[in-house]
Amino acid sequence: MAFPAHAGTLCGQEVAMERAESDIRAFVDAHAHELVAQLAAWVRIPSVADVPEREHHLRRSASWLAGELRAVGFPLTEIWSGADGPAVYAEWCEAPCAPTVLVYSHHDVRAVKDENWDETAPFEPVERDGRLYGRGSSDAKGQVLAHLWGIRAHLAASGRAAPAVNLKLIVEGEEESGSAGLAAMLDEHRERLSADVVLFSDTLLWRADHPALCTSIRGMLGARIEVYGPLTDIHSGAVSGPAPNPAIELGRLLSLLHDDEGRIALPGFYDDVESIPERRRAELAALPFDERDWLERSHTRSIGGEAGYTVLERLWERPALEVIAIAAGDPVGVKRAAVPSMASADLSIRTVAGQRVERVAEQLRAWLEEAIGDRFECSLELQQEIA
Repeated sequence: MAFPAHAGTLCGQEVAMERAESDIRAFVDAHAHELVAQLAAWVRIPSVADVPEREHHLRRSASWLAGELRAVGFPLTEIWSGADGPAVYAEWCEAPCAPTVLVYSHHDVRAVKDENWDETAPFEPVERDGRLYGRGSSDAKGQVLAHLWGIRAHLAASGRAAPAVNLKLIVEGEEESGSAGLAAMLDEHRERLSADVVLFSDTLLWRADHPALCTSIRGMLGARIEVYGPLTDIHSGAVSGPAPNPAIELGRLLSLLHDDEGRIALPGFYDDVESIPERRRAELAALPFDERDWLERSHTRSIGGEAGYTVLERLWERPALEVIAIAAGDPVGVKRAAVPSMASADLSIRTVAGQRVERVAEQLRAWLEEAIGDRFECSLELQQEIA
């Protein structure tokens, strides 16, 4: 029987790849305890975003990471100042003919309420049943260390003195507060950050027994609506009835944001939304998914959203608008029985392919100016970010 001349070469390459993969896995397994201990040490640094009293911890976190990058072998590491927190930059470019990979992530974490952590303390990591519980362990300090140990494993398995590709890392310290300084940072260092591909690992793991590669992510526009009624909080016994109540008006406005089919009701909102390709819909349909399992794992009471699309399509391919905070009157403490002078709501709008957050912002502004009642005044504050 005759074989193609290159068959032996291909077979040899496959064997070599399998051997390299096995060596990398063996290295990671042998150093798993060290990796977990390192992650625990980093989690203990409470690098909370957008909290002034925690600002020095953000600097500590950045310095810690810069030190670990140097320990891996990165010949260049720098700490860049951001608007709300420092970023860590590193590069290891010693493969002239190879592509350049830019890894993006963040080392800041969301603010936390200790009383919401019943079994463990947020910054005292605990290992249990193969998981490390602690603020930031999976968002996104764990992912950053996975990259670092992946590099270590690659070097150990290959015997190389430097990675086979050129590597750059940018790990910011203000992602959880909206990445206020990231755009300026990217503009300032545009040439240094140039790359052939960007690797973004701050995403969800589909399932432990079904690994998947995230190929897209929705954009995000944050917005805060404030509605003004009386010039000051007024006792309801004196003005109840004729006085304009901004809490009621805000509730009316929020009820208009979606139609009966779960679609976002801003005029022109869907004009730029691209249809989901049939190939993409087939890919999502092929994923193992059970609604009851998803409800349990996501702690969700029921499933809603835009009619005509599956849960996964709504999550990853269709836009969404959520109300994430509402405030008016006396939400805590003693109730004064007053008609509030102001009511506010924070919105999170997820955008998809074809949309631009600048255009969505203008659609929201135009809608609010048209929809607000003539007995009230309002304001709109916008915050653009990627999440």
